Amino acid sequence: MAILIPCRLPCRSEEDQSQSHSDYLVNSESSASSSLSSQPSLPSVHSLTPSPDQQHGQQSSPSTHHHCLATFKAHSSYVSSLVVAGKFIYTGSSNSEIRAWSRDPSQLKNNSAVDNLVAVSESAVKSLVVLGDTLFSAHQDHKIRVWNKIEHHVSNPTQPQKFKCIATLPTVNDRISRFFWAKNYVEVRRHKKITWVHHVDAVSALAVSKDGSLLYSASWDRTFKVWRTSDFKCLESVSKAHDDAINAIELSEDGYVYTGSADKKIKVWKKKFDGDKKHCLVSTLEKHKSAVNALALSSDGSALYSGACDRSILVWEKDGENDSMMVVVGALRGHTKAILCLAVVEDLLLSGSADCSVRIWRRGIDRRFCCLGVLEGYRRPVKCLTVTVDCSYRQRNDDSAGSCYLLYSGSLDGEVKVWKIWIANNFLSCFSS
Repeated sequence: MAILIPCRLPCRSEEDQSQSHSDYLVNSESSASSSLSSQPSLPSVHSLTPSPDQQHGQQSSPSTHHHCLATFKAHSSYVSSLVVAGKFIYTGSSNSEIRAWSRDPSQLKNNSAVDNLVAVSESAVKSLVVLGDTLFSAHQDHKIRVWNKIEHHVSNPTQPQKFKCIATLPTVNDRISRFFWAKNYVEVRRHKKITWVHHVDAVSALAVSKDGSLLYSASWDRTFKVWRTSDFKCLESVSKAHDDAINAIELSEDGYVYTGSADKKIKVWKKKFDGDKKHCLVSTLEKHKSAVNALALSSDGSALYSGACDRSILVWEKDGENDSMMVVVGALRGHTKAILCLAVVEDLLLSGSADCSVRIWRRGIDRRFCCLGVLEGYRRPVKCLTVTVDCSYRQRNDDSAGSCYLLYSGSLDGEVKVWKIWIANNFLSCFSS
């Protein structure tokens, strides 16, 4: 049952934020989980954001407007993942539930009367991705579950369809086919051996290839795996991909795989040739001084953004002389606690943090960025977010005036907030000339 709650504008006190940190650590089942604790920033990396003095007074009229359309209690435990697909928002929680909500803000008022529990698993949900009518969920119990919509007539278009679990990865067939061969076993902790198709710790992140044929999974067991979506067979496992838990994975359209880890590193992987079965390490990006929690790629894939417990968002760009290499060009600073999630739409970057806020960034001139706004009112750290273009606005209005976006965010207090963000197209720069 959804409960609409008036949007709260001020952030909670430091005491409340510290309490949320303690609650999260209690809920975590592995020391490999991303820490909410803040760590020193990166003085060795120059800032891409102007100082407050430089920003002050640069714009004579507001170029950005944002307001909270709705706040609703999505789960009784913290919201760990959130994805938008079709007409619905799907949320996963630490109490193993998956719920669906209408994307239409005007319908949120009626969600209290809608049965939006679409699936219940056996373990905390860590990540969600949607591919057509299929939902993939990653879990604390080391498994990936595959869900399909249950076909039935829905009289109310705002009523989400239920899902049934059609497979658990690795599948029984996948396990049996490798059971009898010693070469298919790998050693795991405590000198135990298990087939390489198994994850042996929480599955922290999922990603689907552009053509939808492959599912990538990253885990706290320091590996990432590749699955075929047609029959759910595990095609590859990159063992010892990192020295610590993998927290994030991103795929580029040109075949690169980016993994971010608690070992403070980001690694870049790619198949050397078309048709290759194995990914090879292309480069290792080392600038963060603490666990990397989140990754996001720019719309054209030319820039990578990474967020970590050092409170900084690093901006990486492809080296002009070597397309496979990325170099850090600077850092975005402003958050006062760990960066937990990132999202990109068009030329905007949005970041959620343990400081109970979301920041809106836009690239300006000379590779510099401006923080266009800070979204507050969260009572706990912002754990997940996604942003989309507001298509209804574009259908009703002339794009020459500005662009409108919808931001969906989930936090550790179990709430989801829906924001509308409008940005003027005549926005030039917030930097001094």
